[in-house]
Amino acid sequence: MAMVMTSGSKKSYAGEQNAVRFRGVSKHFGKGAHALTVIRDLNLTIGKGEFFSLLGPSGCGKTTALRMIGGFEHPSEGDVLLDGESIIAVPPYRRDVNMVFQSYSLFPHMDVYENIEYGLRRKKVPRQERRKRIADVVALAQLDDYVARRPNQLSGGQQQRVALARALVNQPKVLLLDEPLAALDAKLRASMQEELRRIQREVGITFVFVTHDQQEAFALSDRVAVMRAGRLEQAGTPVELYNRPATRFVADFVGQSNFLSGPVSAAASRLLDLGSEADRIFLPSDAPGATATIVVRPEQIALHAGQPELKGENLSRLSGVVSENTFLGSKHVLKIRTCLPEPILVEAGHDVVSALSPAPGETLWLSWRSGDGALLAD
Repeated sequence: MAMVMTSGSKKSYAGEQNAVRFRGVSKHFGKGAHALTVIRDLNLTIGKGEFFSLLGPSGCGKTTALRMIGGFEHPSEGDVLLDGESIIAVPPYRRDVNMVFQSYSLFPHMDVYENIEYGLRRKKVPRQERRKRIADVVALAQLDDYVARRPNQLSGGQQQRVALARALVNQPKVLLLDEPLAALDAKLRASMQEELRRIQREVGITFVFVTHDQQEAFALSDRVAVMRAGRLEQAGTPVELYNRPATRFVADFVGQSNFLSGPVSAAASRLLDLGSEADRIFLPSDAPGATATIVVRPEQIALHAGQPELKGENLSRLSGVVSENTFLGSKHVLKIRTCLPEPILVEAGHDVVSALSPAPGETLWLSWRSGDGALLAD
């Protein structure tokens, strides 16, 4: 992408179609031997109008990345772009972004209307324009009945909607959300997820959302970036991350997984050598080395009383002995010992379990479509 210079010292990139872009960004705290690196060579693009989530465990760098977009942290190396222009030299109050914090940070001595209006007053937006914008976001956040209340008269969900309205009224290009649902109970959290998604679709601006909750990220996001120890592990749609994880960490972090490893057969590059003619594990593609690991999700595995037909390389199968059968309401989760070192988890519906009656100690056969297993890069 060709770089062009704009007035002053700002850099911009011709043809930029992304709302936010990290270019080789690293962040260190401290100096010398005691320096702590929290972001390592981050290259990431966030499209205009996307609901984009940064997902990972505590300490992975996701909040630091968010704060660098907002201007509250400065990259040690690399560049952060907004709409194709470098913003690392732009102070937070001049960036066309707004942030919703986990604590909401509402002014307790102001009512809802005054909280929403505060930023517009600071920017000296004319009174008539202020009224119109506030009316729009109050309707959008469904706060019409609460504009005269103060924060201590609101529920957690209502306070969150006020914080959102206060940020949106400034009409930012990007809205940053730092785990804004973390303090809510499970039922209210689910309700507010729906509200967040509705609001993002209606306003159409870019949302960048930080969370450590995989289900929350998947429910809300167009795309998700999974981070680990300051590095980007993988970015993609929720479906891509779940069905085609690139690494073992991603596969394990975004759902229950079975990791099946072994030496690759000398006779066939898509077959693991299990030392058995009956047990056959086919890889979804040719293995790059002498050993390989695939991930197969528990719900992708079928159960059989007898040995299933292989159908060429399109079906994998293993025999095993049931060690546990756990009832979880809408499904059963079975733990099955096979020739592999670790037991395999299988999710099965009531109809399957009723037909097979898989009691502990019983031998069953497992099968899955070979294309369902994802070959892991690591």
